[in-house]
Amino acid sequence: MKRARTTEDSTFSRVSPSLEAGIIKKLRLENFMCHSNHETVFGNHVNLITGQNGSGKSAILTALCVAFGCRAKGTQRASTLKDFIKTGSSNAVIHVEIQNEGEDAFKPEIYGDVIIVERRISESTSSIILKDCQGRKVFNRKADLLEIIEHFNIDVENPCVIMSQDKSREFLHSGNNKDKFKFFYKATLLQQVNDLLESISAEITSARSIVEDLGSAIRPIEKELIELQVKIKTMEHIEQISVEVQQLKKKLAWSWVYDVDKKLEDQNVRIQKLKDRVPLCQARIDKQLHLLDKLSESCSKKKAEIESMMSSQVKQMKENLSHSMSLAKKEAFALQQDSKCKASKIQKMVQQLKTLELQVQDIHEQHVKNTQAEESDREEKLKGLKDEVKAAESELERLKEAEATLMNDINRQNDEIRSIANKIQDHEKKYSDIIYNLRGLQQQQSNKITAFGGNKVLSLLEKIERCHRRFKMPPIGPIGAHLKLLNGDKWAIAVEYAIGRLLNSFIVTDHKDFRLLKQCAKEANYGHLQIIIYNFSTPRLMIPEHMLPNTNHPSTLSILQCENHTVFNVLVDQGNVERQVLVNDYNTGKVVAFEERIRNLKEVFTVDGCKMFSRGPVETTLPPKRKQVYGRLSSSVEGEIEKLHNDASNEQKAANDYKRDKRGAEVKLEDLDKKMRSIKILRVDAGKSFSSKKLFLEDAMLQQAAESSLPPLSSVDEIGEEISEINKKIKEEQVLLEGLEKRRLEAERKASDLKVKVDELCESANHEHASLEKAETELLEIERQIDSAKETKVHYDNVMKDKVLHDIKEAEKHYLELTKRREENFEKASVICCQNELASLGGCDGITPEEISAELESLNRTLRRESLRYSESIDDLRMLYEKKQRKIIKRQQVYKALCQKLDACQNALEFRRRKFQTNAANLKQQLSWKFNGHLRKKGISGLIKVDYENMALSVEVQMPQDTSNRAVRDTRGLSGGERSFSTLCFALALHEMTESPFRAMDEFDVFMDAVSRKISMDTLIDYAAAQGSQWILITPHDTSLVKGGGRVKKMQMAAPRS
Repeated sequence: MKRARTTEDSTFSRVSPSLEAGIIKKLRLENFMCHSNHETVFGNHVNLITGQNGSGKSAILTALCVAFGCRAKGTQRASTLKDFIKTGSSNAVIHVEIQNEGEDAFKPEIYGDVIIVERRISESTSSIILKDCQGRKVFNRKADLLEIIEHFNIDVENPCVIMSQDKSREFLHSGNNKDKFKFFYKATLLQQVNDLLESISAEITSARSIVEDLGSAIRPIEKELIELQVKIKTMEHIEQISVEVQQLKKKLAWSWVYDVDKKLEDQNVRIQKLKDRVPLCQARIDKQLHLLDKLSESCSKKKAEIESMMSSQVKQMKENLSHSMSLAKKEAFALQQDSKCKASKIQKMVQQLKTLELQVQDIHEQHVKNTQAEESDREEKLKGLKDEVKAAESELERLKEAEATLMNDINRQNDEIRSIANKIQDHEKKYSDIIYNLRGLQQQQSNKITAFGGNKVLSLLEKIERCHRRFKMPPIGPIGAHLKLLNGDKWAIAVEYAIGRLLNSFIVTDHKDFRLLKQCAKEANYGHLQIIIYNFSTPRLMIPEHMLPNTNHPSTLSILQCENHTVFNVLVDQGNVERQVLVNDYNTGKVVAFEERIRNLKEVFTVDGCKMFSRGPVETTLPPKRKQVYGRLSSSVEGEIEKLHNDASNEQKAANDYKRDKRGAEVKLEDLDKKMRSIKILRVDAGKSFSSKKLFLEDAMLQQAAESSLPPLSSVDEIGEEISEINKKIKEEQVLLEGLEKRRLEAERKASDLKVKVDELCESANHEHASLEKAETELLEIERQIDSAKETKVHYDNVMKDKVLHDIKEAEKHYLELTKRREENFEKASVICCQNELASLGGCDGITPEEISAELESLNRTLRRESLRYSESIDDLRMLYEKKQRKIIKRQQVYKALCQKLDACQNALEFRRRKFQTNAANLKQQLSWKFNGHLRKKGISGLIKVDYENMALSVEVQMPQDTSNRAVRDTRGLSGGERSFSTLCFALALHEMTESPFRAMDEFDVFMDAVSRKISMDTLIDYAAAQGSQWILITPHDTSLVKGGGRVKKMQMAAPRS
């Protein structure tokens, strides 16, 4: 593709054969503008077309513009293509034949030596058809036409290629420097190049924006990579903890083995000690056996002595008499019991007899008394008794109701007194709590540390200071002494409720320091000290944003200032301060805790200490404690002390007021008690009266019923028969009783006689009794000693059996259990790791399994807590990191490559801008030089100045007849011919700087006089003939002075029809 020439060369030479390609050979118009059917055959060089106005000269250039793709508005002759259709016709055809020979021929193998461009225009559409030299259709796309135009460099919108009638008038008669600059800028294609550079710059800017968007999209991924890297480091720390856990598990497994070994040694020593007790215990048993043998021998001798003292005959007689006396006594006692039973039975039968006789008597009396008058009196008496009972019952009910009313009043008064007493107790307790807090605050004024444990913490700190060399790491505490509140004391009470339980705590680094600090606390009389074991070497925890509650309210962590990283870590791990949110009031707290469902939120605290949290579907709200709490982290306590003084006075005043109310209520209760006692007395009397009257009434009613229900006289005979039968039985029983009495008396006499005989026998042996009693006493003592010795022997036997031998057996059994446990532990430990591996882990000497378990539990808690933060495994995180890294590396490479390409494009654009500026400067110089060269042909000198910055072009001309040598800067200061000639020279200079296979100018000489027209025409024809390209010149004037033939072809347009 050919562009405007920027290098100076000699154009005044013969025609180059290469320029034969691209010239117009023939133009045929059908129904186009004023032409019904017109055909023009052009020469290869200068074509001079003349004719009257309206003959259709300008339609030729318009047809060329339309044929080569120019829009209707670009021709300045119509607004749409259908306006070019001749009136009365429905379509128009433009047929252009382009020569396609020589070196610059375009696809000659397809088109041949002629390319035919045919543009058809109808009312609704237009089409382009490209044909070869034989008239065969080749293509019908506009893109193919544009390819031909670009190949031959046919720019019909360039005024140096086709200068239409309107452009000629504008160009020739415009004195505006900016219009001339526009003409120059467009003719030299500088405007096209500049527009192209600007569009490229805009595209580069747009592309850079897209690339920046890509870079912006990469940055979040880079941030994610950094977060993943932090996660991986944390997970590596977790892995390290896991390794430590595994090592501790190995140590724990073998520590149980070693612990059992130690217990086996202790148990073996204990068994040996227990076995040493067996000979001692056996010696004592043998001693008692020896004593028993001696006492048994003595007892035998003593019994023999007693038997020798008592003769066998006396002894036998005594035993017989004693036995007979015993039998007689037993017989007498049995007979006495039978007599008593018979007497009791007879007594009952006599009583029954009397009852029957009374019944007979009552029956007779009742029959005598039953008259009508007596019956009426009984009825009236019963009615009176009933009225008295009813009146007494009514009085009793009234007194009971009065008593119940008084009892209710007394109960209410007692409840009121108890309520007042409870209020007094509450106020006194609050007063005591306030006084306690007040003393604490006053003590805190002198020493802030006392706020976290009082004087006990000072004593403990002194103990720690004295024992500091024994600690592996000095304990940290109390925690509250290492904390400060930020932004005032607004949240002091809320923080107290949130982490108050941790403020008195101390932190140690291992279990050994834990025991030592516990001992120091015991010596300082500091009971229930909370001690936290935490690794001091753990770095300060970095909490990611996604693990914090997503809320605008502050958290407990955000309002605390802590310089000690261990205290900070404990508050996070043990207190969860990063997940505790503080709010101003109760309603806001409910919204935050229960409605917003904020992730990572554990608890919400209000300013006054109200606590709210939810666990699953359960929502819990805990009000502040009744015991008054003050913020121990407050920076200033003077205001709190003054407030506590006021609160104490208010509580004391309220307690005194309630005490006065209580005394008044007690006076009322005493009055009620007096009334209650009097009412009770009346109620008891009324009850007694009612009961007596009711009993009297019941007796009367029973008596009446009995009298009314007496049996008839006919039953008296039956009762008489029963009486006679009972009398008969009584006589029989009395006879039996007399027989039993006789036998009893005989048995008693026999027992008495036997006793006399025994006494006589004893008196006869009285002189031997004293010696016998002494011997019997000694025998009893010996027997007692034997029993004591037996008991002692049994005791030692039991000791040997239940204590010594049992303990030995239990100890040996426990030893076997320990041995079995040791084998089991050894087997389990061997499965976990070999014993040799334990040495490489540092062994476990001096460490108990409990200590290892405590440390293992602490590490497991840390491991679980850290594991909960990240649900993914480290392998997943590493895979995700590598995946994202590959992805981002690819994107970074693309981003870098695009940036490099954009930079290369920007550099190329800058290079082309510089080259464009260089070419523009060269074109400016060439234009001025060529313009001056054309002016010299007429003896005129001139200069063209181009200002690219202000987009202005000025022409300076100096006429030869002007002796002042003053240059004319405005062409309107010249005569008409001089201005037309100078303008023509300017146009020829531009033509000389551009390249095109053909050029056309319409009415270029319309405003010239005859002399100027001839000079301009000759100049133009000479230039066109020398230039070598095809020229089409259209003028309405006479061209007879122009010689035809050779390189000039003259054509006359037919006169328009009237």
